[in-house]
Amino acid sequence: MREILGRRRKLSLRRPGRSAVVTAALTYATEWQWPVLPGVGLRPGIGRVRECGCAHPDCAVPGAHPFDPGLLAATTDARMVRWWWTNRPEAPIVLATGGRAASAVSLPAIAGARALAAFDRAGVRLGPVVATPTRWTLLVVPYSLEVLGELLHNQEWVPGSLRFHGDGGYVVLPPSTTGPGRARWERTPQPVGAPSSGATPGRNRVGRPGGRAAGGAGAGARPWLPDVASVVDVLVEQSAATGSTGGGSRLAY
Repeated sequence: MREILGRRRKLSLRRPGRSAVVTAALTYATEWQWPVLPGVGLRPGIGRVRECGCAHPDCAVPGAHPFDPGLLAATTDARMVRWWWTNRPEAPIVLATGGRAASAVSLPAIAGARALAAFDRAGVRLGPVVATPTRWTLLVVPYSLEVLGELLHNQEWVPGSLRFHGDGGYVVLPPSTTGPGRARWERTPQPVGAPSSGATPGRNRVGRPGGRAAGGAGAGARPWLPDVASVVDVLVEQSAATGSTGGGSRLAY
């Protein structure tokens, strides 16, 4: 169905006179107060292939990780962000997860597409979802290692392909370009209070309170984020369930 302009308010990352990457980096850092830093990026390889800018030829996440500066340099300072991307305008935007920023759960891209349909069927509201050709990343309210450990301990089984990005972790945000391809928003960030298609507004799941903006009350323009428990519950349920034909998991982990 064609969306009618003006019906849904989205968080715009575009500003006139700036590149899309530096505009997005400044939005994350200064408006959302999410600490960011430039990723290592890509360098020319053999033929049309581009390789990771780090020294490891078999890098697992080409272009999509911190290198120089390191992760601890992530900041919300506008001057530092401008300086970084003025000198490296094509550098990927790396978010230091946890703490004041969002945390995340990621899974393989094919499973991610099926998972989003499962969330919609279950009436569970999702926050921003970052998609790359290889993995999809679901942003959630920041969680501690203790909270995550207890959550996973209470599950009978957790898919091994899930990755958890909390304190000390990182993810790449749009519109970054990395080895697998370009990062984009599969589910765009929505402000607190905005309705979300496929889920009941104000609740994550029946009987479970809704999420919030990272950083708690007064987070301003920050996007709404769900709790990690609601996200993991659905992912585990759907990966353990079997479809009506084939006898396999509903999510192909």
